Formats: sequence, structure tokens, C-alpha cells
Amino acid sequence: MTFRTLARRLRPWLFAAGFLAAVPALVAQPLPAGRPQELGFSPERLERLGQWMQGEVAARRVPGAVVLVVRKGKVAYAQAFGEQDPGTSRPMARDSLFRIYSMTKPIVSVAAMMLVEEGRLQLEAPVSRYIPSFANLRVGVEKVDASGAKSLELVPMRRQMTVQDLLRHTSGLTYGFFGDSLVKKAYLDAGVGAGDFTSAEFVEKLATLPLHYQPGSTWDYSYSTDVLGRVLEVATGQSLGSLLQARLFTPLGMKDTSFYVPEAARQARIAEPFPEDRSFGAGAAMGDPRVVQKFESGGGGLVSTADDYARFLLMLSNGGVLDGRRYLGPKTLEFMTADHLGTSIATTPLYLPGPGYGFGLGFAVRKVNGEAAYTSPAGEYYWGGAGGTYMWVDPRNSMFVVFMMQSPKQRVPYRSILRNMVYAAMER
Repeated sequence: MTFRTLARRLRPWLFAAGFLAAVPALVAQPLPAGRPQELGFSPERLERLGQWMQGEVAARRVPGAVVLVVRKGKVAYAQAFGEQDPGTSRPMARDSLFRIYSMTKPIVSVAAMMLVEEGRLQLEAPVSRYIPSFANLRVGVEKVDASGAKSLELVPMRRQMTVQDLLRHTSGLTYGFFGDSLVKKAYLDAGVGAGDFTSAEFVEKLATLPLHYQPGSTWDYSYSTDVLGRVLEVATGQSLGSLLQARLFTPLGMKDTSFYVPEAARQARIAEPFPEDRSFGAGAAMGDPRVVQKFESGGGGLVSTADDYARFLLMLSNGGVLDGRRYLGPKTLEFMTADHLGTSIATTPLYLPGPGYGFGLGFAVRKVNGEAAYTSPAGEYYWGGAGGTYMWVDPRNSMFVVFMMQSPKQRVPYRSILRNMVYAAMER
């Protein structure tokens, strides 16, 4: 009998006995390695990727990085480069911990859809069902007088935002730390992200501010998934961290994924950027996960490792199943990775998914083979984090990639380089 068969037979008993959280190693076996040639890659061309990354480290553009390429469930390429922390010169390791910021969003979105499957959450439900203060929000409309002076007129919502709006960033909410508008300025002036507050307190602060757009009208990157995190708390009666731990992190074996890192042993594995490369927007800079606060940000609060996030992506690439346990139905995953914007929803000049992409429920989704400035086929879905982390899943080629670094300055330029080099190494 194989270890995996034994673990599968024992799993119901382990859950009943409450032992699973204490022994994650029983369900968190390392991803098996495969020979690049057997997985359809040229080893020489994969090595180009390593040479590029080593050159970037040597040029002091980034301290270091971890790259993980997985195809057909096996690791084709895994490498750590450079330093984990430029302040200590500690080398980067495959188990280094990274602030993944917005790569938190796909995880929270999956948790939300698990509740949808169970009938505990409705996509079409108004957010005010869970957060009553969201029932009477106002939308800020900029007006310009004859002298060119701008003012903000507050008008009623044409309809309430829904849970689906939160998942696809059509809620009308925004972020204040990039872009320029009077609503964004109101966010900055209110110090939306400043202070030590609970999730409940955070959404109540948001409820005092105007929306940037009418709900359902426009894709705008925003605090939507933070609000979704609070909706999950209300729907389940659990904190977001407890919910994610019970429903995803523990059963998936994501032993190093959490909102904060209070343990000294794990703190020693936290990757750091260069001191001058910590800002990713107005009034927004990389925080310190060693300092435990009340807020568990569903939109950007998690810390994780390359291998932990790989287990999450392996579950998605397997159609919602990992190690014999189903987390999402295949039709739900298909629904999540479809385009939910269509032609009726406008996009902003800062449309982050980019040309060739729509947006699903937690991911940017590629609609066509062309248009984007990098290689990957239609059906691929991705997202990244402000600190420099990045991932994509390519169902057509049974592949996913995890890229971990801490460098806000290089987060965008490296994405297309990484993609093009990975696909250039694929021979079949």
C-alpha cells in the first residue's frame, strides 16, 4: 500500500480525531520532480531563465527570487537565486517567506466560491445583506466649473453592489494609492489603510467614503476583496484567518501561509527588498508581517512560500482536487476562470489585466492567444502581488508557474520576461 493510499484511507478518521492540523506532513508531500525533457522542456532553454535571473541579482536590481515551474503535476524547474535579505546577506531559499499581497485575492475568492457551492453565500446577493452600512452608499461624480476647479458631487447608487461585484472588481470601490481623482484623494485623506483595526472597523470606514463608480459599471482595482473577506466572516461566524486555515491551508498542507509571522523561527525566513524599494504607491509601502495586527486583509495580507502557493495552484490545475480531496467543483472553477466583464463593463486606463484579458472571479483570464505582449494561450489565468510575487495557470499546457521576489519596482517588467522565457523553453 502506498503512503498516499494510506493517507487517503485514514483521512476521515484523522479529521474526526482532530489530528490533521497537528500533522500537516501527512497531506503535504513535496511536489515530485520530473526531468525537463520528459515534461516537454528544453533543459538548456530553461537554464536561460536562471542565467537571466542571476544577472538581475548580480546587477543589484533585486536581492533574490524563487522560481517554480510545474507541468503535469511535476516540478520541471525550481531554483532560488540571490539573497533572502540584503541586510543580512542570508541566501534565498526555496522555503523563504514572501509577502504575497494581491496573490491573497485568488485564495479568498476560492474560499468564497466554496461557500457558494454550499449554499451559504449568493453571488447575486447585495453586499448590504452582510454589511448593512453598504445599503446607502453614494457615488462620487467629478464636476468642473468654468474656472477649471473640480468638485465632487455625491449621487445615489443606481443599484447595490453584489458579492459578484466584489469578486470581479466591479463594486465601485477603488484603491487610493495609485491614480489621481477626487475619490482616490478622499481615500488618502481618510487614511483608509492606516491604523490597527478589525475587518469590521475597516469596512465601516469604507462605508463613509464615496464609491468611485456605479456598481456593476466599471472594472477598477480596489478594496473589493477586503470587503469580501468581511462578508465571509459574517457568513460563517469565523475570522477570515480561521476560515482560510480550516478550509484551505491545513488540508492543502500550506503550512507556511498566514496573515502574520509571530514565530521567531519563521521570521528568520522572511524575504526583504532593498531598503529603497519598498513603496508601491502613494502612502503605501511594504509592511512588516512580524508585527501582528487585528486586520486580516483578504485583498493583500498573506505571507507564503513558493511551495505553499504551488499546492494551492496544483489543486486548481487539477480541477479543484488535491490528494483525493475536492475543494471546488470543476464547473465552479470553469465559471471562476471565465470572463465576467463582457462588453457591457467599462475598464479604466489603469486596467491591470491588460490587452487580451478579461477578468473572472479572482483572476485575470486570457481571452485570445494574441494582443498581450507575452506568450501564453487563451484560457490561462493569472494574478500578482504589489511586492513582486506572480503566478499563472495554463490549463491547455497542464502547467503553472510561481515567481516569488520582493521588489515593487520590478514587479511589472519581470512578468513578461519570465513568461516568454518559460514558453520559449517549451518544446511540446
